Amino acid sequence: MKIVVLDGHALNPGDLSWDDFRSVGTLTVYDRTGKDEIIQRCIDADAVLTNKVPFTRETMEALPKLKYIGITATGYNIIDIKAADEMGITVTNVPEYSTEGVAESVFAHILAFTHRVSEHSELVRSGRWGSCGYFTFWDYPLQEIHGKRIGIIGMGHIGMRTAEIADAFGMEVVYSSRSPKPEAERKGFRPLLAEELLRTSDFITLHVPLTPDTEKMISRDTLRMMKRSAILINTARGALIDEEALAEALTDGTIAGAGLDVLAQEPPSDGSPLLSAPGCIITPHIAWAAKETRIRLMNSVLDNLVSFVIGTPKNIIRP
Repeated sequence: MKIVVLDGHALNPGDLSWDDFRSVGTLTVYDRTGKDEIIQRCIDADAVLTNKVPFTRETMEALPKLKYIGITATGYNIIDIKAADEMGITVTNVPEYSTEGVAESVFAHILAFTHRVSEHSELVRSGRWGSCGYFTFWDYPLQEIHGKRIGIIGMGHIGMRTAEIADAFGMEVVYSSRSPKPEAERKGFRPLLAEELLRTSDFITLHVPLTPDTEKMISRDTLRMMKRSAILINTARGALIDEEALAEALTDGTIAGAGLDVLAQEPPSDGSPLLSAPGCIITPHIAWAAKETRIRLMNSVLDNLVSFVIGTPKNIIRP
């Protein structure tokens, strides 16, 4: 079996090992692959591993040997799943590897807004504390998150873990979900209609997949529903948000802030309206990137591949 990894640098920039994959077949690893390089690099491949390199119907039709696409992530919008199914190509993903890391990142963003640790550290270094004459000094408003309402949109594994952490902080947890979540309700988390969640939450965090129905679900209209003091967090997919509308909302004070680990275009262009928007914290898609998280991911990607090879595939994505 010939295995090709198309964008291996993100998963393994050098601190992990691909050696176990070589026991399955002949392995070729590329750090990154452009759209015009996909067919050339995969022409003889039986199996391909990809994180963000897309596979359209036309691409797969040009790869007659291809039988397996292993997505080294949870989201699968980069693959034409219907076309793959019609061609007999098995597509798998890794559904739960990043739960802890992403949920923790939600609170890294929330605490960045409420406790302002980085900003105050810089003020100390600049001499502001030393020159103020008082034993204590702050130059930004500080908030506790205890007692604040967090609205979770999407109550899957990551949404549930986020709710549990929020509960440990003493926050009030409300959520919206497409389906009933008995476990969430047993834990005291309250379901709300999306509009009420948006209107009443102090923090709103997104945990839904990117689909035609969820694309730009955060729009000018939904932003106007939020409290002026609200903070929006997105560690899911950038295109869930209308970025131009969010930049406008931050500029005119419709909402107080946004913490984003994902953008619609990654990396962003110089003209991205969010790069200069006030009250916007942007991290470079790192919620999944802790070493422990990537080890879980690599082990699961290997397990998916081995399961396919021995005829018992798991984590199959179906149209």
